[in-house]
Amino acid sequence: MSLSAARPLDPWRWLGLTTLQVMALTILFGAPLRFWGLPLPEPVFAMVPAFAWAVIRPSMIAPFALLALGLFMDLLWGSPLGLWALSLLVAYGAVLSGRNMLVGQSRPMMWAWFAAACAVAELAGFLFTRLDARASPSLIGLFWQFLATILLYPFAHRLIDRFEDADVRFR
Repeated sequence: MSLSAARPLDPWRWLGLTTLQVMALTILFGAPLRFWGLPLPEPVFAMVPAFAWAVIRPSMIAPFALLALGLFMDLLWGSPLGLWALSLLVAYGAVLSGRNMLVGQSRPMMWAWFAAACAVAELAGFLFTRLDARASPSLIGLFWQFLATILLYPFAHRLIDRFEDADVRFR
């Protein structure tokens, strides 16, 4: 039996464990560490499950987990409470509404859709920040965060593949 054999489809594994992993990575990358004088990038790790959960299948728990992740990120990064929660839910809703188009696409095309979902979340965060602070956030910082986030697509692809391997409807 290989290590990549199908595992049972447990909600705690693809929802709960993923949420805890995203929280741990967000804390790790939020640490004030510097390498060669540069700080660590702050990608939005929560975009991985926001995209993957919407593509995998609609779930009643996923929006609440994204809400919790967004509120956690707001508290950790010191942003207005609800900024990232609302941004993640907007991106989740956008992906969920186009879910039928996304299923069965090639890997490069899915990466492009992931980048579009990240752009929706970043744009929502940008607009909500402008409304709250009545000032424009740094576009350069926004671009670097967007770039660091879209590089996380292989993790979303892996999450989608793990689910498809466990779900008998995809065999």
